[in-house]
Amino acid sequence: MKLSIIINSLNIGGAEKLVADSFPLVKEKIEETQLIVLKNNPSFIAKQLDQKGEHVKFLDKGSLYNPFLIFKLIPILRKSEVVHFHLFPTLYWVVIASMFVRNKPKLIYTEHNTHNKRRDSKIFKFLDRFVYSRIDKIVSISKDVDTNIKKHLGQAFESKVSMVQNGVELDTITSATAYHKSDLGFADTDVLLLQVSSFRWQKDQTTLIKALKSLPSEYKLLLAGDGPLRAEMENLVKELELTRRVQFLGNRPDIPNLLKTADIIVLSSKHEGLSLASIEAMASGKPFIASDVPGLREIVKGYGLLFEQGNEKALADTILSLEKNPGMKENVVKACQKRAEEFDIQKMVRAYIALYNSLIK
Repeated sequence: MKLSIIINSLNIGGAEKLVADSFPLVKEKIEETQLIVLKNNPSFIAKQLDQKGEHVKFLDKGSLYNPFLIFKLIPILRKSEVVHFHLFPTLYWVVIASMFVRNKPKLIYTEHNTHNKRRDSKIFKFLDRFVYSRIDKIVSISKDVDTNIKKHLGQAFESKVSMVQNGVELDTITSATAYHKSDLGFADTDVLLLQVSSFRWQKDQTTLIKALKSLPSEYKLLLAGDGPLRAEMENLVKELELTRRVQFLGNRPDIPNLLKTADIIVLSSKHEGLSLASIEAMASGKPFIASDVPGLREIVKGYGLLFEQGNEKALADTILSLEKNPGMKENVVKACQKRAEEFDIQKMVRAYIALYNSLIK
């Protein structure tokens, strides 16, 4: 089987990390597998793949929205039997490119989010239905994603949609060692909160930063990630006079170590698909708190703790409840670790390979 996996970029993000982590595992089973990345951006994810000796084919250094990328994809599709692709605009470019290929490969698209802005537009809703109609299989990564994509596309598409839950490299998380808090500039008595996420509208760092203002001074916050809203969040920290209590870490290759170092891990978000960051947090042996929204509720409810999205007081109260009740904290940790075991990346890879094989048969 000749398999091409295609994605926008290898910038830090859940889908990008998923593809990078799973690519070597898929290659072990399907030798003729290549990873195609539309935009060549320097990132530690790309560097890690290079260090492993994994070759990545980058198509361009310019804009992801350049339609000339279609012409670079056409020869790739001509040489492929199965094409598995992720994210927008890769979604549109691959489908359009396939229209110029006589022997069209089987197309599989993974839907990563419960919502996107295209779904609020009547024009894009029409375009989406046309584009998705040319895909052989649509993969949803969670029940919430599954429900929402079927609702968006309509009943006629239901038979095309299958669910394969995301997976993470659990051993990498569980075997990581913690830093000394002093290595990060904190006292041993400080309580470290950590959120790992990009700085985009979807990721609601605002609520977490405001919650910190209501917490005692020994509570400190680590924000790992980068993105277009980082400067805005840095300004908010200054306005709330929290500069000495918040560290912006940027994109980091040592997330497992940071998870082990934190006392409490938080994911304040407006919506998710199936968050890899949440699964990694739950596997880390630390209590996990998430906003009660689609894509997180499904994973966390009954295991970690949920708070009302956008409610900084509810988040602050939830954080304090963990510190006041050690027994509850221990139970949350154990439940989270048990839940994380359901999302091993090897299980996900086996499901995808079975799907590839079913299509070419």
